[in-house]
Amino acid sequence: MNRGRIVVLSGPSGVGKTTICEKLLSQRSDLRYSVSATSRPRRSVEKNGREYIFLTAEEFKQWIEQGRFVEYAEVYGNFYGTPKKTLEDGLKSGYNLLMDVDVQGARKLMNLYPEGIFFYIIPPDIAELERRLIKRDTDHDEVIKNRLAKAIQELEYKKDYRYVIENKDLKTTIARISNIIEKELGAARNDR
Repeated sequence: MNRGRIVVLSGPSGVGKTTICEKLLSQRSDLRYSVSATSRPRRSVEKNGREYIFLTAEEFKQWIEQGRFVEYAEVYGNFYGTPKKTLEDGLKSGYNLLMDVDVQGARKLMNLYPEGIFFYIIPPDIAELERRLIKRDTDHDEVIKNRLAKAIQELEYKKDYRYVIENKDLKTTIARISNIIEKELGAARNDR
């Protein structure tokens, strides 16, 4: 069995990564979602082990000490990380693993998995990003301000990604990403 590849989506908070992941997973049977761990509180619609593995801050720090993460970062006061065993088991089983990872984690993954397919998703503009964050209705005004400030800083990292996709129209965005994945995975199959 051939080893799978990682497909990583990064971009500012509110740019649509979660929705893009959901649509890609519903359309592509060759992708599986790589569930990350987090210390942030679970939202009412989330289920432990589906969107994230929810850990307390203390549990997360224990996992760090035990070397159980491929990458991890503290973002907006909460920890996020990719469990090493889950990722490696999936790749060894031949699964292509879709990941939603911040820029810090993606940079580490780029070094560890250079054969990965890395996308940076950008908003049409900052005003649209702010509108999406407000519409999402999950954060207070101060958190939204912080997320927008961080988004402006993080846009500098897009130069590190092979693929930069503007999420202006969701259907078009999904089609572009899916076509690139198809080309990348097809090229890998042809190289074998």
